[in-house]
Amino acid sequence: MQKAIETLKNGGVILYQTDTVWGIGCDATNTEAVQKIIDLKERSSDKSFIILLDNDTKLNRYVKNVPEIAWDLIEFSTVPTTIIYPEGYNLANNVLAVDKSIGIRIVKEGKCNELIRKFGKPIVSTSANFKNKPTPLSFEDIDQRILAKVDYVLPSQSVNKKNVKTSKIIKLGIGGEFKFIRK
Repeated sequence: MQKAIETLKNGGVILYQTDTVWGIGCDATNTEAVQKIIDLKERSSDKSFIILLDNDTKLNRYVKNVPEIAWDLIEFSTVPTTIIYPEGYNLANNVLAVDKSIGIRIVKEGKCNELIRKFGKPIVSTSANFKNKPTPLSFEDIDQRILAKVDYVLPSQSVNKKNVKTSKIIKLGIGGEFKFIRK
C-alpha cells in the first residue's frame, strides 16, 4: 500500500483493484500524471475520466454546487455508482469533460477505500484496457502491455469474475435532474 501511495505522490501511474474492476489510476489533481494515463491507454484527450473519493464529505472540494439529490443517491445506492456532476474544480483540467463535468464514485469500503483515504486526494479510475478492448474482469485478463507501462501494480486479493461489474453511471444536471448513462 505504501509503495502505491508513494507512486501516486510522485506523479506515477498505478494498476489497482477498484471497488469494481481492475483500474489504472493516478493523482486526479496532477495534469502530467493524467496525461500519462491518456498516453498509456492510447485514448483521445477529450474523453473525461472517473475519479474516486473515499468519503462523500470531500465532494464539495471537487464539485461546485453539489445537487441535493446527489446525497440521497450516494446514501441509498447499494451497488457502486458513479455520479457525473455538472462542474468539477480543484482537479487536473485533463480529467474533466469538455463541459467541465466530472464523474465521481464514492468507494465506501475495502482496500481501494483505504488507498484513497491514505493518499488523501482523489484518484483517477479508468479500466485497465486499451480503447475498444474489453474491460478486464480479472488480473489475468489484463493486457501485458498495460502491465509493462504502469509504474506500480498494487497486489490484490483474488476476485471472482462472476461478481465483478462496472459501476452504474448517473448524470446530474444543475437543477437536480438526472439520467442513467449505464445501468
